[in-house]
Amino acid sequence: MAQQASGTNPLAGHLKWPGVRYPFGANYNGFGTNFALFADQAEAVYLCLIDPDGGEQQLRLHDKTAGVWHCFLPMVGPGQRYGYRVHGPWDPARGLRYNPQKLLLDPYAKAIFGMSDNTQAVFGHTFGQPDVQDTTDSLGHTMLSVVTSPFFDWSGDTRPARPYSETIIYEAHVKGLTIRHPDIPPILQGTYAGLAHPVMVDYLRQLGVTAVELMPVHQFVQDSFLTQSGRRNYWGYNTIGFFAPHNEYSASGMAGEQVNEFKAMVRELHRAGIEVILDVVYNHTAEGNGLGPTLSFRGIANSTYYRLVESDPRHYFDTTGTGNSFNVRQPHALQLIMDSLRYWVTEMHVDGFRFDLASSLAREHGSVDRLATFFDLVQQDPVVSQVKLIAEPWDLGEGGYQVGNFPALWTEWNGKYRDTARDYWRGQPASLPEIASRFTGSSDLYLDDGRSPHASINFITAHDGFSLRDLVSYNEKHNEDNGEQNRDGESFNRSWNCGVEGPTDDPAVLALRARQQRNLMATLLLSQGVPMILHGDELGRTQLGNNNAYCQDNELAWVDWVNLDHDMLTFTRMLTQLRRAHPIFRRQRFFQGRPITSWAQVPDISWLRPSGEPMTDQDWRVGYAKTLTVVLNGEALNERDRFGIPVRDSSFSVFFNASEIPAQCLVPGRTEATRWRLVFDTADWPASAAPGEVDAGAMWTVRERSIVVLQAVS
Repeated sequence: MAQQASGTNPLAGHLKWPGVRYPFGANYNGFGTNFALFADQAEAVYLCLIDPDGGEQQLRLHDKTAGVWHCFLPMVGPGQRYGYRVHGPWDPARGLRYNPQKLLLDPYAKAIFGMSDNTQAVFGHTFGQPDVQDTTDSLGHTMLSVVTSPFFDWSGDTRPARPYSETIIYEAHVKGLTIRHPDIPPILQGTYAGLAHPVMVDYLRQLGVTAVELMPVHQFVQDSFLTQSGRRNYWGYNTIGFFAPHNEYSASGMAGEQVNEFKAMVRELHRAGIEVILDVVYNHTAEGNGLGPTLSFRGIANSTYYRLVESDPRHYFDTTGTGNSFNVRQPHALQLIMDSLRYWVTEMHVDGFRFDLASSLAREHGSVDRLATFFDLVQQDPVVSQVKLIAEPWDLGEGGYQVGNFPALWTEWNGKYRDTARDYWRGQPASLPEIASRFTGSSDLYLDDGRSPHASINFITAHDGFSLRDLVSYNEKHNEDNGEQNRDGESFNRSWNCGVEGPTDDPAVLALRARQQRNLMATLLLSQGVPMILHGDELGRTQLGNNNAYCQDNELAWVDWVNLDHDMLTFTRMLTQLRRAHPIFRRQRFFQGRPITSWAQVPDISWLRPSGEPMTDQDWRVGYAKTLTVVLNGEALNERDRFGIPVRDSSFSVFFNASEIPAQCLVPGRTEATRWRLVFDTADWPASAAPGEVDAGAMWTVRERSIVVLQAVS
């Protein structure tokens, strides 16, 4: 064990009060800090105070209440680095992996200093001998917990509290979004402060998004298999600190400064009316399987925090593909998750969460159960239940694909929407009925349990897969740079390269790709449900065919702010403005397909053949059909605003043509309108932005692979 040394506070070794068992972690009250650690099977626990020069002072904890070791240290405050050494049996066969030679992170640490170096010192076992305990001291090789201050000037911060009906999500990476932005000072690029910079905030506001969904900002680690090959964990789905903002995204420092910088970012985004949603990874931790490092949970309470194989506790039960699964069957593990969620809402002021591999959180006895304890706790929690809750409704276990099966309080990443939109626009046969269902909110998935269209988080691209530009430029993945012989990543992308794989100078191919991007973006932003845009898709961002950039912390994955697709940006801004201005595109109830009011005898939605006649059951079954007209009746919303006033809107006609040939479509002319105004034509952008009107009953040529939108004017 490391030698004791004098700490930063000479009084700390003499003043050690019992303290209290809750709240967990290190909590400063203005006079001193209370430390509390759950380690119910430990034989002894030492709190280790670490000097800036690496010196260590060990303080044995004598007070233990209900499995929690605790003490209070007067005069110890923010900035103090610390860790724990936990004594107990080393017996992997029984699931016990205590090793006091390893300095452990506090599971409740609110800030983390440094990064582990992945040498033998941070592993509890000896390399090549997984059942043999390693005796190398990890101090100087591992990360340190930091005491933080709870005090921050929020300047009257108020949450935007956007209803789902007004929400447009922008999935973003803190570093990747800003690190190449030429108008952000270099010292702030790639940081929380960079995202909060006025240039970035103004961009998001002008783009028309109402929420940023940040890829993981919980403290994560750099995986040894990546660092050994000169690569880095870019995405961050490898959490080790569920309360700590990732320290590498801080411009101000790692000794607690990252907490205030994150809070300042949230405050500035809120001032612009933009919500902050966190992509959170509670399904596993960065410690991996039994061959992984001992950084925190494994050395504190292995069988509490991790689900072990019951017949052989040496091994970890894994439904996540990462080596371990968080033990949602254990009350203290569940408590940590709920404490973490509440902390980020109450203390960090975030507005919601997207749960990575959320199905794994519902596995108490192997299968996915929508009645799982975790969902009950969320439902009952007065804080967490009131923010946005978004599930990634699948994991890698048996029966893990659960789209449409989450409880009513939740919204879901709609993977069926993604697949259908891609299939339709690449010209797959028999996709017309499916695209109609997804365009109107996926009632087949969400209506039966009483949810609204906004239960569907619609997306066409996300971090995990092709960017929008690459979706129309590559048939195959090109992940050679990942060092895995192109075996990693999804092989079935439902993409279409428009005739040429990758970069080309062919103007016809480039024009088609640009149109396809507009088609997909327009479909997304005009569909019922909540749209989510992947950062950079509005700019034409490319990853050169890499659909799994998890380890590409470089220019391949970062947003290029110099070589912009200005036409695509303008088009996307037009779409967000259109959606914001017209509630017909963001209904709070599903369409009924019939007249629903006494004053509007026209159905709330009409599906028409190109000839203008209503679609029949036989029409929907024609496998080769790829052309469709949908009329959205703005007089039949059957909704009221917050003041109880009935909502009215213009009516719109939307012509879809995914065919390779133009289609002659009749402009609707029953009682919806006598004249229509062209809003846009994806085959004729930006020229179609110019106003123009057409009479009802006229024929409109809808170009091949395009969308035309008309608005009723009379």
